[in-house]
Amino acid sequence: MGSADHGGRLSAGLPDVADFSASTGPAGIPRAARAALRDISWASEYPDISATRLVGALAAHAGVPARCVVPGNGASELIHAYFRLAVPGRRVLIPAPTFSEYERAARLAGCRPSFFGTMHLGDDLDAFSARLPRGGCAVVCNPNNPTGALLRRRQVSRLISAAASRSCALLVDECFVELADPAESVARSAPRRRNLAVLRSLTKSFCLAGVRLGYVVAPAPLARVLREAAVPWNTSGAAQAAGIAALGDEGYLEAARAMVRRESAYLRRGISGIAGLECLPSDANFMLVRARDPRRLRRALLERGVLVRGCAGFRGLAGCIRISVRTRRENRLLLRALGEAA
Repeated sequence: MGSADHGGRLSAGLPDVADFSASTGPAGIPRAARAALRDISWASEYPDISATRLVGALAAHAGVPARCVVPGNGASELIHAYFRLAVPGRRVLIPAPTFSEYERAARLAGCRPSFFGTMHLGDDLDAFSARLPRGGCAVVCNPNNPTGALLRRRQVSRLISAAASRSCALLVDECFVELADPAESVARSAPRRRNLAVLRSLTKSFCLAGVRLGYVVAPAPLARVLREAAVPWNTSGAAQAAGIAALGDEGYLEAARAMVRRESAYLRRGISGIAGLECLPSDANFMLVRARDPRRLRRALLERGVLVRGCAGFRGLAGCIRISVRTRRENRLLLRALGEAA
C-alpha cells in the first residue's frame, strides 16, 4: 500500500480507489475551469512569463494590490521559496502537529526549527507568542492541517503584533481558509505588515491539485524578492487559464463551503455510531478520526476500495487517520467501509 504522505491515490499508485486521503475540496473542478482546460489552443505557446492576467485576478480575489501577489507552482514551491529567500538560517517556531513541509523547507534553507505542541493553537496563543524567536520566524497553518483547527482573525492579528514586537517574521498558510471561513483571513493585512506573508492555494479551494497553482500575498519588497527569484514560467499556460477561469466562477466557493458543512455533519453523525472511532473537532474540509489500530484500519479500508490518510508522520498523531469530506455518494461508501472494517 502506498503511503500517500503527499498527494492522493495517484501518488500512492492506487488509481482505482475512492480517495479520502487528499485534502482537496469536494465540489470538483469549477465548470469555467473545466472549459478553460478543454480549450488547449495555448498549449503550443509559451505562457505569459509574468502571469499578468492571473496575478490581476488573484489580487482582485484577495483584495490586495497586484504588486503584493506572487503566483507559484503550487503552495509547496512557495513554502520553499519563502524559507530560502525571506528567512534563511533563522530560528523557526512551528506548531505541532502540522503540515510537514514547513520543517523540511526550513531545514533545507539552513533554518533551526523548534516545535510547540498543541491540538488547537487558539487555546495556547499566549504561550506560543512567548516562544516566538527574536529575529526569527514562525509558521501558522489556518485552519491547521491535519487537525482542522481554525484561528479567528483577531487571534491571528494578535500573533502578528506579537511577532512584530520581536522582529519575528510570520508565515500564515491559509490554503484551507476559503473552504472554512474566509472572513477569518488576514491576507488583506499582509501588504501593510512588514513581517507577514500569507499563503493561498487554488489546489484546495478550487480542486485544482493537478494544475499546481498557489500564491503568496506579501509586502511589496518581499513580493519583489520572491518574484525576481522565481524560476521562469513557474505557472504554466494550463495553470494560468484554469486559475483565471476558476476565480471568475461566481458562486462556486459559497456552494463548496455549504457542501463541506453539510457533508461534514453527515460524516460525523455516521462515524459517531461506529464503535472504536472518535471524530475530533474540525472547521476544515477534513477531519481526524481516532482509532484503536489505525494501521490495521487503513489496510482494511483499502481492501474495500477506500484510501484514507495515515497520520503516523505527524507529530503526536500516530493514533489517528485523516479523512477528507467528499460527495454524499462517496461518503456513504466510506461509512459503509468503516462500519465493516472498524
